[in-house]
Amino acid sequence: MLLVVISVGILIISCGPKARPPVSQLDTPEHHFSTGMKLLDQEKYSDAQREFELAIQLSPKYSKAYAGTGLVKAYQKDYKGAIDAMDKAWKYADANDEKVFVHVGYIRVNTMSHAECMKVGVVCKNVDKDWLDISKGEFDKAIFIDPKAASAYYFMGLCYMTALDLSQAGQMFSKVLDLKGDYVNEADNQWKLVQKIQRAMPGTITGKQIAFVERITRADAAALFMEEMKIDVLYKKRTPKTFDTGFKDPEKAKAAGGKTAASATDIATHPLKADIEAIMQIGVRGLEKYSDGTFRPNDYVDRATYAMMIEDILIKVSGDNALATKFIGSTSPFPDLRSDLPYFNAVMVVTSRGIMQAKDLTSGEFGAMGPVPGVDALLIIRKIKEELKFF
Repeated sequence: MLLVVISVGILIISCGPKARPPVSQLDTPEHHFSTGMKLLDQEKYSDAQREFELAIQLSPKYSKAYAGTGLVKAYQKDYKGAIDAMDKAWKYADANDEKVFVHVGYIRVNTMSHAECMKVGVVCKNVDKDWLDISKGEFDKAIFIDPKAASAYYFMGLCYMTALDLSQAGQMFSKVLDLKGDYVNEADNQWKLVQKIQRAMPGTITGKQIAFVERITRADAAALFMEEMKIDVLYKKRTPKTFDTGFKDPEKAKAAGGKTAASATDIATHPLKADIEAIMQIGVRGLEKYSDGTFRPNDYVDRATYAMMIEDILIKVSGDNALATKFIGSTSPFPDLRSDLPYFNAVMVVTSRGIMQAKDLTSGEFGAMGPVPGVDALLIIRKIKEELKFF
C-alpha cells in the first residue's frame, strides 16, 4: 500500500503543470504581471491576458496572475469566467499582499458585473440583491489584513458609486487621500466628481445615473429635461395660453384631431422612449426629429448644441423672444468662437447669465464641440431652476 501511495503521488506531481524556464532576466512572473496590469489600465485586454499567461507559465501557482486574468475577463464582460479565475487566485494566495489583491479583485469584478444594471433605463433580471453586501465583506477582509490598503478603499469607493451611494463613496475616496499612497490621483478625481454630483443634487434615479456618464447623448438630454427639469410642467405654468376662436369645419377638425405626430423610427426599443417622445412633442431646439424620421438617441451632445437647447428653453419660458438675436453683431469674447457662427448667440445668452462658462478658464476657450459630462448637464439645469425661481 505504501508503494501504491508513493507511486500515485509521483504520478500526480509529474502530471501537474510544469514551469517553463525563463529566457531572459526580465522574463519573470513579477515583470509579466506588472506589465499586464499596465496594459489592463490601457484597455489592451488581449495583450494584458498574454502577459498574465506568461507569468503563469513561469509560475503555475502565481496568485496575482490568475487575479489579473479574472480582471481581463470582467472587462470583457465574462463575469462567470472572472469569478472562476478569482477563485483560483485565492486558492494560490499565500502572502498577505496576494490575499488583499484577490479580495480587491472580487470587489472589482462584482462592481463591473453590476455596473450595466445601473445604466440609464436598463433593467436587469436575476440580479444578486446582496452584491453590495458581498463587496463590503471582501472589503472588510482586505483591510483586516492591511488597514492601509489604499486599493481596497479606492475600489470600494467605485463600488459605492455604482450603487449610487455618494456619501459612502466620498468617505472611501477621502480615506485614500489621507493614506497618501496608491491611487491618490484617481481618488482625488473621483472625490471631486462626487462633490460636483452632490452640488447638482439630482432628484431622480435617472438623474443620478446620468451624472456619472462622461458625455451625455440626445436621449440623456431628453430624459434630464423631462425628469430633472420637468420641462412639461415648466412650460405649462410659464408659457402663455393661446386660444384659436376662428371658425373650423367640424369634419375637418375631427379628422385633424385624430392625427398624432409619428414617433421617431429608431426609438421603438430604447429604454428612454417615453422621455424622447415627450420632448419631441414639446419641441426643444436641438432635440428635434431629423428629416429622415430618426431621432438618433445615442448621438452625443456637444456644448454648442446644449447651449442652443438651454437658450430655446429660456426664450419659451420667459417669453422674451429678443433673446434669440440679442448678441448678433457683437464681438466674441471667446478666442475659439466666431461671432458669425449659428450657435454664437446661444453661447452668449447662457454664458452672460452664468448658466454655462468657458471650458478653459485659463485660455478663455468655450470649447463648442467638446462633450457635455452628465454632472455638468445637471449643474446647468440646477442653475436654470435657480434663475427661474420655479422649483
